[in-house]
Amino acid sequence: MPHTPQSLFEYLKHLGVEYTLYEHPAVFTVEEAREHCGHIPGVHCKNLFLRDKKEAMWLVTAPDERVIDLKALNDKIGAKRLSFGRAERLMKYLGLLPGSVTPLGLINDKTRMVQPVLDAWMMQQEMLNVHPLVNTATITLTPAGLNRFLEAQGYHPIQLDLSVYTDCV
Repeated sequence: MPHTPQSLFEYLKHLGVEYTLYEHPAVFTVEEAREHCGHIPGVHCKNLFLRDKKEAMWLVTAPDERVIDLKALNDKIGAKRLSFGRAERLMKYLGLLPGSVTPLGLINDKTRMVQPVLDAWMMQQEMLNVHPLVNTATITLTPAGLNRFLEAQGYHPIQLDLSVYTDCV
């Protein structure tokens, strides 16, 4: 069974990761998130669950305004023809439904099949906003807290300047 938001919160507390929880209506797009969550301080993150033709998987987390060029990202992360992962794969590896994608979903990837990729600029900011496994809430935590969580899961995230793979700066 995948983790629930409550078991995630307990795990974050166990790790000493402080966070602030904000509940809101379900959001499925960046635009909806801005409408319901725009008042929350910090960098608002979006997440791309990707796979390539060799079945390797990545979870790219970036500021919500970044438009990621998947073709340009291929070489930098060693992928071959990136595309979006299907809902069934998202549930199988991260225990998440579409619209709820978050780096915190890596708590459910027991086989460590998904490689996290983090925007380097984002990780230098004071606070980050991500979903806590559901799209009806947002938590604010520090980049150090996110790193502590990922390291405790056995991940070594790739940090990239994703602004060079985008139309936005």
